[in-house]
Formats: sequence, C-alpha cells, structure tokens
Amino acid sequence: MFFLPVIFLFLVFYFFLLGGLFFFLKIGLISLAFQRLGLPPELVFTLLLLCLLGGGLNIPVKRIRSEGLLPEQVVEFYGWKFRIPSAGARNTTVLAVNVGGAVIPGLLSLFLIWRWASLIMLFIVATLVVTIMINRVARPVKGLGIATPALFPPLVAALVALLLSTFSPAGLQGAPVIAYVSGTLGTLIGADLLNLKKIAGLGAPVASIGGAGTFDGVFLTGIIAVVLTSI
Repeated sequence: MFFLPVIFLFLVFYFFLLGGLFFFLKIGLISLAFQRLGLPPELVFTLLLLCLLGGGLNIPVKRIRSEGLLPEQVVEFYGWKFRIPSAGARNTTVLAVNVGGAVIPGLLSLFLIWRWASLIMLFIVATLVVTIMINRVARPVKGLGIATPALFPPLVAALVALLLSTFSPAGLQGAPVIAYVSGTLGTLIGADLLNLKKIAGLGAPVASIGGAGTFDGVFLTGIIAVVLTSI
C-alpha cells in the first residue's frame, strides 16, 4: 500500500523523468537536423550549445508605445494556451530579438545560402512562397503578439522544399537546406517583420522576434522542416 507522501515522490520523479526525456529528444532532433544540413560535427555541437543558451536571451531593440496593456491572463490560440504576465503600470511594449530563435537561425540561413549559391533562385522562390503563406495565417492575439498555428510553418516549408528540390542540381539532397532557409526566413519575414506595425495595438509587455510566447518559434520551424524533408 502506498501512502500520499510516497505517491507524491513518485509523481515528482515521473515529471522530472518526462522533462528529461523531452529535453534529450529536443537535443537529438536539433542535432539530426544540423547534420542533415551537411554541417561538420564540431560546428553542430557549437550551434546546438549556442541555440540552447541563446533561447533565453532577448536583445531589446526599441520601446513601442502600446495601446492599453492587458493584465495577467491566459490567452488561447489554435488550441494552445499562453499565460501572459501582467504589464504593471507600463504603457510601452518592448520589442526584442531572441538570440537563439532569430539571430543564430538567421545567420545560419545566410551561411547556407552562401554555401549553396547554386540554389539561390530556389531559395528566393521557396522563401517568397513560405512568407506569403505564413503571413496569410498569422494573426495578432491580444496580450500575446503575432502567432501562427504551431505546425503550419514547418509543414509548408517542407512541402515547398520537396517540390522545388526536383529542379535542384542536387535533387532531393538539397531539400533539407531549402526547407531550413525558407522555413526560417519565411517565418521571420511573414509572421514577424511584416506585422511589426500591429504590435502597438496588442497590449503585450514584450514582443520577442523568434522567441517562444509572443512570436512563434522561428528556430523550431527550421528544425522541424528539415526533419520532415529527411524522412
């Protein structure tokens, strides 16, 4: 017979184990995606470490006068629930750029474009298509920011990459690279940059480009898109 304290300890252990498994699964997923992009092992480890550390680092860019910040609440969007912290007495929204979710993926995309210069036209077409598609579904959510359905960006990027890779000199081997670049840049442009003017009316205390919460994760979009094209 188990008593309440024992059951409680089992529950704590279970949740720690579940969290650990999810963490290692995420690391494995990121590592696999980077390898599919043809990056050397030592660079994969460095990028993995930088992305994990940079995910919690936001660089403030500017303050935007907001139209009525909202108190602490839970906002639901496409079945996902987000807890929005209270903005207190502030009447401004801080626009920030997430290092692990925007800066590093953006720089990596530019590096891949340079490395695969022969695919430049496919990069442009794929990014343009993904940008338009994501911009059409991106919606402003009061107190949250600009959000898109979680799996829509990587699915679109993967599908576009697979279709365009038939025109690639490298064939399907170029699909993961096209998927990453178009998924990352397409989400940054379509969901984030093209909707910057809407931030003031959202009432969010912080709008982080590429960060989890206010903007959809740009980083995971590229990673999942690569994995989908590698199946």
